[in-house]
Amino acid sequence: MSSRALRKLHGNQDLDIIKNGQNTDEEEEEEEHESLVTCKKKNRKPINPFLLLGEEEDEHHSEENNEEDAVAPDQTSKPEVQEGATNKKKKKKKRKKKKSAEKEVDNEDDEIEASIKEVNRILENSGHGAESLIMRVDTVNDSQKALLMVEHKNLNPDNELKRIFGSRVVQAESSRRRQRNMPMRRRTSWLATPKDTWPHIGKTGLTMSLKETQGNVNYFVFEHNHQYQQVQFKFYDAVESLNPQNIMDIIRTYPYHVDALIQMSEVFRMSEDMQTAADLIERALFSFEMSFHSLFSLTTGICRLDFKLAENRPFYLGLFKHLVNVGQRGCYRTALEFCKLLLSFDPDNDPMCVLLMIDFYALRASEYSFLIRMFQEWEDHRNLSQLPNFAFSVPLAMFLQEEKNESGDTTEADEKLQQALIMFPGLLMPLLDKCSINPDSEVSSHAYFGDKMQYSQTAALKQLIGLYIGRCHACWKQPEVVQWLERNVKEVMKRVDRKDSFVEECSKKRQVRYQGTPRNILRHILISEIKDATTALPPDVANTTVLSYDPLPPLDSIAAYQRPDRQRTPQEGNTLALFLRSLLPNFNPNDPPARNEGAVGGEEGNNLRQGVNVLMGAMRDLLANIRPIDPPVENQGEEDQEEREEGEWD
Repeated sequence: MSSRALRKLHGNQDLDIIKNGQNTDEEEEEEEHESLVTCKKKNRKPINPFLLLGEEEDEHHSEENNEEDAVAPDQTSKPEVQEGATNKKKKKKKRKKKKSAEKEVDNEDDEIEASIKEVNRILENSGHGAESLIMRVDTVNDSQKALLMVEHKNLNPDNELKRIFGSRVVQAESSRRRQRNMPMRRRTSWLATPKDTWPHIGKTGLTMSLKETQGNVNYFVFEHNHQYQQVQFKFYDAVESLNPQNIMDIIRTYPYHVDALIQMSEVFRMSEDMQTAADLIERALFSFEMSFHSLFSLTTGICRLDFKLAENRPFYLGLFKHLVNVGQRGCYRTALEFCKLLLSFDPDNDPMCVLLMIDFYALRASEYSFLIRMFQEWEDHRNLSQLPNFAFSVPLAMFLQEEKNESGDTTEADEKLQQALIMFPGLLMPLLDKCSINPDSEVSSHAYFGDKMQYSQTAALKQLIGLYIGRCHACWKQPEVVQWLERNVKEVMKRVDRKDSFVEECSKKRQVRYQGTPRNILRHILISEIKDATTALPPDVANTTVLSYDPLPPLDSIAAYQRPDRQRTPQEGNTLALFLRSLLPNFNPNDPPARNEGAVGGEEGNNLRQGVNVLMGAMRDLLANIRPIDPPVENQGEEDQEEREEGEWD
């Protein structure tokens, strides 16, 4: 072979080596990525490619040395043909892999696009396009998102327990529960975690529909089908029977009837079975969540439920009881998230008065910035400073936040606390008494914080103060908080002594405001059952019958269906009729007099009437002979003895 042919051959080989070098760099990166993926799937440790560099370089050098050592063209042609064949096979395999990977990516993109198109089609059919949803989300500003938006992860108390006690403790407890019961696959939910002991839910007859849309806000309503309405009528009869066993019979037959679950939860709570009571409330929330509308969202803060509608009120009550149960377990962050959720359903009216307790859970969860921001943003249109709980909790949050940041600047907190003490002077002494703190003589003897100021408060203001003290007194027991409170109390006494104009202004506000208690606050006090507040309830509310499944419904309540009229039963008579019914089961005072249809019938009617007359006469004699017992008198024996001695002396 000529030298020119040899140069051409070596030149082509050099070009092939350069091209192969460029391809091998890209192919090596793809192979490394594929090897990492396969190792993750097979749970094997990935191979370090840097350890193989030495071997690849040695092999490359050995191949070059072999090519240089080759002299005869016949000897070099065979390995060149073999290497070319193997390179072609590798290229074909890698091209196939590239094509398959591209096809998988294309298929995934096609599936995503298909799902998006399907969602858009459904939304267009329902009258809510994707553009309207985007506009709706964009119209909510950042401040509303911070206050009304809810995070799903914060609705699960187990997540908070894991942060407090560690994941191992919570997982160990959950594994014990699974070992006790047969594991079953449950539907996922956010409001409550379904348990293995719960029955299968199926179709409950409870649904939700979109009522209307106003701007960027959607209004929803729960609905009962015909079967659920019939069960609801049975539930009303069971409640009026005053027998909890009848309600349990309904739960056994219809295990996800929400009103029965809420009513029975109250029965177990009164019998101090808190675990079963909380379990029934969670089951009711699970039933509600399984009936949610497809557009109903817990996180956006733009979904509303009208409290006037009777079908919506059990959901409010269930959420309220659930957040109280979660808070009693020490999961204050979760309870705060449920407060935000409950407030977002009707922030203007606040039918459950969440504003009276959201400050407590924010303080206990150390969410000081949230409470301060809420006060700053809602003060203009809600006058939160006129509520004793916000007036005292906001400066406390400011103080604790400064202590947490170790800045030491409590000027704003001091000013807010002094304003609260001047506006609500009757709160100080009951708060100190609840915290078992004895104030010094200078404070206790001051007229501004004395008993006269407490007696001059209206009943509505006493209820608000009692509610705050009964719930939040534990937040004021820290030594540094007590010292901070004492320092500001003395400053307030100085301002009162020098007749500050703000003191007179607050006195006029107290005389004008707090003249009556709104119905939602009374409802909140009844459900909370805080003794410091229930003792100040007006007699017309304290003496009325309160239904546990619907406490103090609004006066303008709206029901989608009415309960059919029932015939009057003997049990619904007066006390005497009930007593006669218990003695004579066949007696009914509403029955007309029996006709003399024959000798036997007339005798039976006369005998029954005579028996009733005899019984009535015996009852009259019994009542006439009842005399009250005189109260015992101390030293009665000595007085009798003195009377005897006086009689003997006479």
